[in-house]
Amino acid sequence: MKPKILVIAAIPRKGLTELEQKCDLIYPTQNFMFTDEEIKTHIREVDGVLSVFTRPFTAEMLNEGKQVKIVANFGVGFNNIDVAKATEMDIVVCNTPNAVTEPTAEMAFGLLLSLTRNIALTDRCLRSNPDFRWGMMENLGTGIFGKTVGIVGMGRIGQAFARRAIASGMKVIYSNRTRLPKDIEQKYDSAWVGMKELLERSDVISLHCPLTNETHHLLDGAAMERMKQGAIIINTARGPVVDEKMLVKYLKNGKLGGAGLDVFEAEPVITPELFALDNVVLTPHNATGTIDTRIEIAHEAAANILGFFEGRRDISIVNPVVWH
Repeated sequence: MKPKILVIAAIPRKGLTELEQKCDLIYPTQNFMFTDEEIKTHIREVDGVLSVFTRPFTAEMLNEGKQVKIVANFGVGFNNIDVAKATEMDIVVCNTPNAVTEPTAEMAFGLLLSLTRNIALTDRCLRSNPDFRWGMMENLGTGIFGKTVGIVGMGRIGQAFARRAIASGMKVIYSNRTRLPKDIEQKYDSAWVGMKELLERSDVISLHCPLTNETHHLLDGAAMERMKQGAIIINTARGPVVDEKMLVKYLKNGKLGGAGLDVFEAEPVITPELFALDNVVLTPHNATGTIDTRIEIAHEAAANILGFFEGRRDISIVNPVVWH
């Protein structure tokens, strides 16, 4: 008998071709996403769930899934899932770290360029203000060549961002819980430093760390006080890594030079003061927002499910304790 899989949202079916061949799918057809009550009903009859990073997958939902063996998340982040409850129930939880790497790094670097070269700002002004001033000494931004970027979280995405940074002539330092092998450091001509040193030396800080108890408000008021005058923050990780109220304060008082944000502390709500600041570029949690990436994420999530039911251990599991 084929495994039965609940697909919570109408993600691209092109990425689910093999999954549809080997499993029976419950897939939303009336709306983009199943309601909470529909999930609680459907989960009672399935062996696995393909969840999505924008939708909380709660302990209450898991409690209804007595025969569920795997929850494969559509996305690299998995803080939408009650992983502790899943682990308690011996349910494997997976994410999709590979498909999101390059597009997220692209977005982070795009935010950096848009911010430093005033691309988004001058675009807005040209469209809305017929008296907008052009001139040799007007609308001056700043270059990134020769500047130091501090990367917080030098994993797959952090390294993909570093590759773009060194290609643009930037100097790379990074902060990780553990130091990278020497060959990786040499590849990106990068140096491992403590967080204090990273804050003090970086012209740009790009965040690529997961959201954990340790990284919540990693960039708080005290951290921003340590940062260089005019430093820039780029966040494509998770919103709560940055204390948004403190960010507004230090952007307003001129301590920080700008911020490029794809994620926010209370999504989809954004701190209103950010909209009024010209030294901020905002995007709607869209770092992986290309059709190619969405298809590839669906394919990677499906591969995790198929691999699990084939008995493989090389899937992207985030709670490996359940193997024991």
